[in-house]
Amino acid sequence: MTNPIIKPTSSDDIPDLKAVLDNTGLFPSEMLPDMLAPTLSGETEALWLTCHSDDEAVGLCYIVPEDLADGTWNMLALAVRPDLQGKRLGAALVKAAEQYLKDKGQRILIVDTSGTDNFALARKFYAQNGYEEEARIRDFWAEGDDKIIFRKAL
Repeated sequence: MTNPIIKPTSSDDIPDLKAVLDNTGLFPSEMLPDMLAPTLSGETEALWLTCHSDDEAVGLCYIVPEDLADGTWNMLALAVRPDLQGKRLGAALVKAAEQYLKDKGQRILIVDTSGTDNFALARKFYAQNGYEEEARIRDFWAEGDDKIIFRKAL
């Protein structure tokens, strides 16, 4: 694996990113083109970043500004191809998103995840990357599935 290259997502990345989504189950891959369209056409401030390794798109990060908040953004999606997880590609995507926001003078990046055991590694990942658990909303996603909100000041 060569050093990862992270850059704004392009329409050329869609086939590889669909495979990432199919293999991670983050969300249905058929939703990706419609989700990307406003960013690709310049209609939104939202940012999609793609991690490239060996000329393949192997990961993604999607951040959006929070409505009615000054300088606060939300990371709505982060995924890396399963066979490449644990190689710091997710951390590189997060760092690139944070740098983009810092360069724009933004203040805070938040991320929501689940409190279930299935998401223990995700929670550990965010903590290892400097995010602090800011809030917990009990039974948010479903009965017994809390919403955990992580926060990082930029």
